[in-house]
Amino acid sequence: MTHMSGFRDNTERHRYELDHEDGPSIADYRDRDGVRYITHVETPHAARGRGHAERLMAAVVESGREGGRKFVPLCGYAAAYFCRHKNAADVLAG
Repeated sequence: MTHMSGFRDNTERHRYELDHEDGPSIADYRDRDGVRYITHVETPHAARGRGHAERLMAAVVESGREGGRKFVPLCGYAAAYFCRHKNAADVLAG
């Protein structure tokens, strides 16, 4: 199980959340045909540039590994994360 403090999959709101002092940072998603599409990643304006979104995405990747879930990054930030972190390619669909 993902052990990052403050990280959760808020299934009711279809988003991952990571709490922090100015948070939460969020990653919205939609599920289709057994694949999770990441549609939007956002950190509150006052907290940007502090690595919160990157930590959130790292937790998303870890939760995907643990749950056997595959992702498609539709959001520009999520796509850039996967480009920067080639070691996360194992959770990409297709």
